[in-house]
Amino acid sequence: MSAPSNASPYTFSGDIPRHYDRYSGPLFFEPYAIEVANRIDVNDVHMALELASGTGRVTNHLRRVLAPSAKLIASDVSADMLNVAKEKLKDANIDWRTIDAQDLRFADNSLDLIVCCFGYMFVPDQPRAFAEAFRVLRPGGMFLFTTWDKLETAEAANVYRKIVKQYLTDPLPKSYGLPFSMYDENAIKELLQHAGFHKMAIEKVIKESISPSAEEAAEGLTKGGSIYNEIMSRNPAWVDEIKMKVQKELSEKFGDSPMKAKVSALVCQAWK
Repeated sequence: MSAPSNASPYTFSGDIPRHYDRYSGPLFFEPYAIEVANRIDVNDVHMALELASGTGRVTNHLRRVLAPSAKLIASDVSADMLNVAKEKLKDANIDWRTIDAQDLRFADNSLDLIVCCFGYMFVPDQPRAFAEAFRVLRPGGMFLFTTWDKLETAEAANVYRKIVKQYLTDPLPKSYGLPFSMYDENAIKELLQHAGFHKMAIEKVIKESISPSAEEAAEGLTKGGSIYNEIMSRNPAWVDEIKMKVQKELSEKFGDSPMKAKVSALVCQAWK
């Protein structure tokens, strides 16, 4: 499948996926993967699609809660991210695909469930992507997705980005704030309504980001996100400097071993 011309350039490739999975996965994504899986009425799901499945953390929980007979399609735009997921879940009954959320190649009214955790912030044409989700869901089907709250509500990530900001001269790259760009509940409701959804629920859910150590948290923050490529393109020597500063501040604010910090996200549900 060829991606639309406005496909997001903010894909995760190279060494990022493994750092992302090893460090950022447990720190930020695992708690919400469990939260999302627990919100699904599995009895109503025979065909499910996961978008932006990344390294498969949500996928793993979806496959566990869905009936063995239910078909689960897990997708991402990054082949490198999917390769990590496939390796981890190679024995699971999962249909892996490369899919752009803006261009869902499924028939109208054909899916029971669409799940997307922390992916829509990176989609350039969000109205189009939400309209596609509405189109392919069957009547009564559920659209379940998460977005991060404001940057300051993600305590560990906020520490990292404040330090990074000292190194990146204005204007800051778009990747700096993009992950935290969909925190406005009213704006999300407008997107959903414009797509055709009228029954919806949005809830702010606070979790604890836990890492075995401040060092591991700093490693994941520094090398497991899209800003890493931006730093490397400007001065690779900055990476270790930034990591050391992040580790020191995380340790001072949230503990050294383990490190525990708060994070907030919006859990959004809509029904066709």
